[in-house]
Amino acid sequence: MKKSKQPAKAVARASAPPNGTNHHGFLISFEGSEGSGKSTQIAHLAEQLQAAGRRVFSTREPGGTEIGEQVRNIIVHNSKGDEMCAETELLLFAASRAQLVREVIAPKLIKGVIVVCDRYIDSSTVYQGVARSLSLDPVQQINQFAVGDVLPDLTIVLDVPTRVSLARIQQRASDLPNRMERENIDFYKKVREGYLVLARSMPKRFFVVDGTLPEKKVRKVIWEEVRNRISL
Repeated sequence: MKKSKQPAKAVARASAPPNGTNHHGFLISFEGSEGSGKSTQIAHLAEQLQAAGRRVFSTREPGGTEIGEQVRNIIVHNSKGDEMCAETELLLFAASRAQLVREVIAPKLIKGVIVVCDRYIDSSTVYQGVARSLSLDPVQQINQFAVGDVLPDLTIVLDVPTRVSLARIQQRASDLPNRMERENIDFYKKVREGYLVLARSMPKRFFVVDGTLPEKKVRKVIWEEVRNRISL
Protein backbone atom coordinates (compact mmCIF):
# COMPACT_ATOMS: atom_id res chain seq x y z
CA MET A 1 0.00 0.00 0.00
CA LYS A 2 1.45 3.36 -1.02
CA LYS A 3 1.95 5.90 1.75
CA SER A 4 0.22 9.24 1.23
CA LYS A 5 2.62 11.37 3.23
CA GLN A 6 6.34 11.48 3.98
CA PRO A 7 7.57 11.41 7.58
CA ALA A 8 7.72 14.89 9.11
CA LYS A 9 11.52 15.02 9.19
CA ALA A 10 11.78 13.99 5.58
CA VAL A 11 9.40 16.75 4.55
CA ALA A 12 11.46 19.33 6.42
CA ARG A 13 14.72 18.00 4.98
CA ALA A 14 13.38 18.06 1.44
CA SER A 15 12.20 21.62 1.96
CA ALA A 16 15.48 22.93 3.27
CA PRO A 17 17.74 24.68 0.75
CA PRO A 18 21.51 24.41 1.01
CA ASN A 19 22.76 26.94 3.55
CA GLY A 20 24.84 29.95 2.63
CA THR A 21 24.11 30.27 -1.09
CA ASN A 22 22.68 33.25 -2.94
CA HIS A 23 20.47 30.99 -5.06
CA HIS A 24 18.32 29.99 -2.12
CA GLY A 25 16.79 31.63 0.88
CA PHE A 26 18.52 32.52 4.12
CA LEU A 27 17.09 31.99 7.61
CA ILE A 28 17.93 34.54 10.29
CA SER A 29 16.66 34.02 13.83
CA PHE A 30 16.65 36.66 16.54
CA GLU A 31 17.01 35.59 20.17
CA GLY A 32 17.27 37.26 23.55
CA SER A 33 15.45 37.85 26.81
CA GLU A 34 12.15 39.68 27.02
CA GLY A 35 12.72 43.39 26.48
CA SER A 36 15.94 42.90 24.53
CA GLY A 37 14.69 44.87 21.51
CA LYS A 38 14.19 42.04 19.03
CA SER A 39 10.98 43.33 17.46
CA THR A 40 12.47 46.76 16.79
CA GLN A 41 15.65 45.39 15.21
CA ILE A 42 13.77 42.83 13.12
CA ALA A 43 11.69 45.66 11.63
CA HIS A 44 14.85 47.65 10.88
CA LEU A 45 16.58 44.69 9.25
CA ALA A 46 13.56 43.87 7.08
CA GLU A 47 13.52 47.46 5.80
CA GLN A 48 17.23 47.38 5.02
CA LEU A 49 16.99 44.07 3.17
CA GLN A 50 14.07 45.31 1.10
CA ALA A 51 15.95 48.49 0.27
CA ALA A 52 18.85 46.31 -0.90
CA GLY A 53 16.51 44.58 -3.35
CA ARG A 54 16.12 41.30 -1.47
CA ARG A 55 12.85 39.53 -0.82
CA VAL A 56 12.31 39.26 2.91
CA PHE A 57 9.61 37.80 5.13
CA SER A 58 9.35 38.39 8.87
CA THR A 59 7.59 35.98 11.20
CA ARG A 60 7.53 35.01 14.86
CA GLU A 61 7.16 32.09 17.15
CA PRO A 62 5.21 30.87 18.77
CA GLY A 63 2.82 31.96 16.06
CA GLY A 64 3.29 32.90 12.42
CA THR A 65 0.40 30.74 11.20
CA GLU A 66 -3.27 30.55 12.17
CA ILE A 67 -2.64 27.35 14.09
CA GLY A 68 0.53 28.73 15.64
CA GLU A 69 -1.19 31.91 16.83
CA GLN A 70 -3.82 29.84 18.60
CA VAL A 71 -1.04 27.85 20.28
CA ARG A 72 0.65 31.14 21.21
CA ASN A 73 -2.52 32.31 22.92
CA ILE A 74 -2.53 29.15 25.04
CA ILE A 75 1.12 29.60 26.00
CA VAL A 76 1.04 33.31 26.71
CA HIS A 77 -2.48 34.29 27.73
CA ASN A 78 -4.33 31.20 28.99
CA SER A 79 -6.05 31.91 32.31
CA LYS A 80 -4.50 28.75 33.79
CA GLY A 81 -1.09 29.43 32.24
CA ASP A 82 0.69 29.73 35.57
CA GLU A 83 -0.19 26.09 36.21
CA MET A 84 1.39 24.92 32.94
CA CYS A 85 4.20 22.42 33.47
CA ALA A 86 7.52 22.84 31.66
CA GLU A 87 6.98 19.73 29.53
CA THR A 88 3.64 21.02 28.24
CA GLU A 89 5.19 24.38 27.45
CA LEU A 90 8.01 22.73 25.50
CA LEU A 91 5.63 20.61 23.42
CA LEU A 92 3.35 23.56 22.66
CA PHE A 93 6.29 25.60 21.41
CA ALA A 94 7.40 22.65 19.27
CA ALA A 95 3.90 22.22 17.82
CA SER A 96 3.73 25.84 16.76
CA ARG A 97 7.27 25.65 15.37
CA ALA A 98 6.58 22.52 13.33
CA GLN A 99 3.59 24.18 11.68
CA LEU A 100 5.53 27.37 10.99
CA VAL A 101 8.40 25.50 9.34
CA ARG A 102 6.21 23.47 7.01
CA GLU A 103 3.61 26.09 6.21
CA VAL A 104 5.79 29.20 5.98
CA ILE A 105 9.55 28.99 6.49
CA ALA A 106 10.53 26.07 4.26
CA PRO A 107 8.37 27.18 1.29
CA LYS A 108 9.77 30.72 1.54
CA LEU A 109 13.37 29.47 1.64
CA ILE A 110 12.81 27.34 -1.45
CA LYS A 111 11.67 30.49 -3.28
CA GLY A 112 14.85 32.32 -2.32
CA VAL A 113 13.28 34.56 0.34
CA ILE A 114 15.27 35.77 3.35
CA VAL A 115 13.21 34.74 6.38
CA VAL A 116 13.68 36.66 9.62
CA CYS A 117 12.18 34.88 12.62
CA ASP A 118 11.55 36.33 16.06
CA ARG A 119 12.73 33.31 18.11
CA TYR A 120 13.33 29.76 16.90
CA ILE A 121 14.74 26.48 18.28
CA ASP A 122 17.27 28.14 20.59
CA SER A 123 14.45 29.65 22.64
CA SER A 124 13.34 26.17 23.66
CA THR A 125 16.89 25.14 24.48
CA VAL A 126 17.29 28.17 26.74
CA TYR A 127 13.84 28.82 28.19
CA GLN A 128 12.70 25.24 28.73
CA GLY A 129 16.03 23.40 28.77
CA VAL A 130 18.10 25.82 30.86
CA ALA A 131 15.73 28.16 32.72
CA ARG A 132 13.06 25.51 33.37
CA SER A 133 15.72 22.84 34.03
CA LEU A 134 14.40 20.23 31.61
CA SER A 135 16.88 17.64 30.40
CA LEU A 136 18.59 18.97 27.27
CA ASP A 137 18.53 15.62 25.45
CA PRO A 138 14.73 15.46 25.00
CA VAL A 139 14.62 19.21 24.29
CA GLN A 140 17.10 18.76 21.45
CA GLN A 141 15.28 15.69 20.13
CA ILE A 142 11.94 17.50 20.13
CA ASN A 143 13.54 20.52 18.44
CA GLN A 144 14.96 18.31 15.71
CA PHE A 145 11.65 16.53 15.20
CA ALA A 146 9.87 19.89 14.87
CA VAL A 147 12.20 21.51 12.31
CA GLY A 148 14.08 18.66 10.61
CA ASP A 149 17.08 20.19 8.86
CA VAL A 150 15.62 23.71 8.60
CA LEU A 151 18.15 25.42 10.85
CA PRO A 152 19.12 29.10 11.04
CA ASP A 153 21.97 30.29 8.84
CA LEU A 154 22.52 33.10 11.34
CA THR A 155 21.26 33.61 14.88
CA ILE A 156 21.47 37.12 16.31
CA VAL A 157 21.35 37.36 20.10
CA LEU A 158 20.49 40.74 21.57
CA ASP A 159 22.17 40.60 24.96
CA VAL A 160 21.06 42.87 27.79
CA PRO A 161 21.71 42.63 31.53
CA THR A 162 18.84 41.01 33.40
CA ARG A 163 17.87 44.12 35.32
CA VAL A 164 17.74 46.12 32.09
CA SER A 165 15.50 43.49 30.56
CA LEU A 166 13.09 43.57 33.49
CA ALA A 167 13.08 47.38 33.58
CA ARG A 168 12.13 47.51 29.89
CA ILE A 169 9.28 45.07 30.47
CA GLN A 170 7.93 47.26 33.26
CA GLN A 171 8.07 50.33 31.00
CA ARG A 172 5.79 48.79 28.41
CA ALA A 173 2.48 50.58 28.66
CA SER A 174 0.35 48.67 26.14
CA ASP A 175 -0.66 45.47 27.96
CA LEU A 176 -0.35 43.66 31.22
CA PRO A 177 2.75 41.42 31.35
CA ASN A 178 2.17 37.98 29.83
CA ARG A 179 3.15 34.80 31.70
CA MET A 180 6.69 34.81 30.27
CA GLU A 181 7.20 38.43 31.24
CA ARG A 182 6.04 37.72 34.81
CA GLU A 183 8.99 35.43 35.57
CA ASN A 184 11.41 36.40 38.34
CA ILE A 185 14.93 37.75 38.04
CA ASP A 186 16.58 34.38 38.67
CA PHE A 187 14.71 32.92 35.69
CA TYR A 188 15.99 35.68 33.41
CA LYS A 189 19.52 35.35 34.70
CA LYS A 190 19.41 31.72 33.56
CA VAL A 191 17.96 32.77 30.20
CA ARG A 192 20.72 35.29 29.58
CA GLU A 193 23.50 32.93 30.56
CA GLY A 194 21.93 30.15 28.49
CA TYR A 195 22.08 32.26 25.35
CA LEU A 196 25.68 33.28 25.99
CA VAL A 197 26.73 29.67 26.54
CA LEU A 198 25.01 28.62 23.29
CA ALA A 199 26.68 31.44 21.41
CA ARG A 200 30.12 30.45 22.67
CA SER A 201 29.50 26.83 21.69
CA MET A 202 28.41 27.69 18.11
CA PRO A 203 30.33 30.84 17.11
CA LYS A 204 29.85 30.28 13.37
CA ARG A 205 26.06 30.53 13.63
CA PHE A 206 25.64 32.95 16.54
CA PHE A 207 26.31 36.68 16.57
CA VAL A 208 25.93 38.44 19.93
CA VAL A 209 25.10 42.15 19.98
CA ASP A 210 25.17 44.44 23.01
CA GLY A 211 21.51 45.36 23.31
CA THR A 212 22.26 48.29 25.62
CA LEU A 213 23.87 50.25 22.79
CA PRO A 214 21.84 53.05 21.18
CA GLU A 215 19.18 51.69 18.81
CA LYS A 216 20.84 53.12 15.71
CA LYS A 217 24.19 51.59 16.68
CA VAL A 218 22.60 48.17 17.21
CA ARG A 219 20.92 48.51 13.84
CA LYS A 220 24.24 49.33 12.16
CA VAL A 221 26.13 46.46 13.79
CA ILE A 222 23.45 43.94 12.80
CA TRP A 223 23.29 45.22 9.24
CA GLU A 224 27.04 44.95 8.78
CA GLU A 225 27.01 41.33 9.96
CA VAL A 226 24.04 40.35 7.80
CA ARG A 227 25.49 42.10 4.77
CA ASN A 228 28.74 40.18 5.13
CA ARG A 229 26.94 36.87 5.60
CA ILE A 230 24.79 37.12 2.48
CA SER A 231 27.17 39.20 0.33
CA LEU A 232 24.96 42.23 -0.22
